[in-house]
Amino acid sequence: MRTGRLETAALTAGYGETRVVEDLSLAVPAGGRLAVLGRNGVGKSTLMATLVGQTTRHAGSIKLDGVELTALPSSRRALAGLGYVPQTRDVFRSLSVEENLVTGLKGRPRDALEEAYALFPRLKERRRNGAATLSGGEQQMLSVARALLGRPSVLLLDEPLEGLAPVVCDQLMQALSAIDMTVLLVEQQIDRALEFCEDVLILDRGRAVHAGKAAAARADPALLERHLGVALIA
Repeated sequence: MRTGRLETAALTAGYGETRVVEDLSLAVPAGGRLAVLGRNGVGKSTLMATLVGQTTRHAGSIKLDGVELTALPSSRRALAGLGYVPQTRDVFRSLSVEENLVTGLKGRPRDALEEAYALFPRLKERRRNGAATLSGGEQQMLSVARALLGRPSVLLLDEPLEGLAPVVCDQLMQALSAIDMTVLLVEQQIDRALEFCEDVLILDRGRAVHAGKAAAARADPALLERHLGVALIA
């Protein structure tokens, strides 16, 4: 897997004239993992959508390995190295598991599918099944695997554990932990996010209100209570 450095500077974006993300700057080094946390509705998903070109950018820059992305459409950003797993998963429900994975190859040979099957053996067992017949956890595995097959240098994960059983969350996070890749993670399961990532950025009303090391945030219950409403992480 390749890794890339992702940066934003004074990024302001939203939908039409409505601004959701305000003056946001962040930097994720190559191979780093950043957790983006915050209460519901503070702009986390809008940030992810902005990075891949799905919102209205009002100001600021987005750079991948020093290359400006803001003028590029979503398709070009994907080719440049941004892999995106949206909160909605967006699998092609009318296609089989394997057909879904093929759409993520981006010109790579078909035998590269074995990379996805090695990461998620359950997908290989169900490769001929329709994506619509999969459980929520299996669909999430499919969405992640499809994104990874394109060999992105940065993987954007928007609430990948939402609605999944704890055992499936364990399996998914174990697979992601084995990947050497730059990751930006939005997740409501705060304990898992802070365990997985080295750094954390907390948003409130579209602005950064805290940035630092994940381990320090885990050890600061007052910080988590103040910004996230979480009194204790087990």
